[in-house]
Amino acid sequence: MRSRLFGLGAAVLVALSPAVPTASAAPATPSTTRAPSDFVALSDVDPTILQEIRYFTPHNFTGDPVDGYRAPMCILTREAAEGLHRAQLQFLLQGYSLKVYDCYRPQRAVNDFVAWAKRLDDQRMKAEFYTGVDKSNLFRDGYIAEQSGHSRGSTMDLTLVRLPARPTPPYVRGQRLVDCTAPQAKRFGDNSIDMGTGFDCFNTLAWPLDSRIQGQQLRNRVLLLNGLVQQGFAPYPYEWWHFTYKPERFGNTYFDFPVARSSLRR
Repeated sequence: MRSRLFGLGAAVLVALSPAVPTASAAPATPSTTRAPSDFVALSDVDPTILQEIRYFTPHNFTGDPVDGYRAPMCILTREAAEGLHRAQLQFLLQGYSLKVYDCYRPQRAVNDFVAWAKRLDDQRMKAEFYTGVDKSNLFRDGYIAEQSGHSRGSTMDLTLVRLPARPTPPYVRGQRLVDCTAPQAKRFGDNSIDMGTGFDCFNTLAWPLDSRIQGQQLRNRVLLLNGLVQQGFAPYPYEWWHFTYKPERFGNTYFDFPVARSSLRR
């Protein structure tokens, strides 16, 4: 592992070191309607960061818009949003922009994932998102869980887009699906730089430093990882797109207010 990382950036080694301890916070009773004042819309902190909120649309592994997403917007704790702003400033200087796929995720959305995973006959999106995984094993293999760090407000899923950003083709429900591990030119036409797999790909190829990812794909992953780690984000070892700002303001609270502008306090 050390030999593969040599020369790819010191921040990678930092990212693989033990996680930063989560800030202690008093347990809270999550509101189902309004967010605490610590939450903000990312667009209010940095309007230049692109947003493609997949769970607001049917283009996700369930095949339907997910419960709790009432607007295609990114909500985060203020510290996490400001961390992304700092990272964005550095990426812009290099000719890239961050793009978020998902940010705060209400508990009701996680419950929707769990209910979908139990409907074993619903395999509409298998050909894109989980071709090599038996749906009955999604819980066992860790792809679906009953709680998500996203519900605490400091975790997001994101990628990099080379500027000027070309548009992402619209997803049409029922269109032919392509395996998320296929070469970039064949899979869904996301405007992300080539990270080796598509977003939300249930495959070990999505592990950030999987040894099969080489060349430009690996350099792209390391570029994203380095830029975020330098601003206080910790990567997740099983998804190249998943990062958490540390320390988390709400380390032990799973919120359930909907993703909507009306959830935020003015």
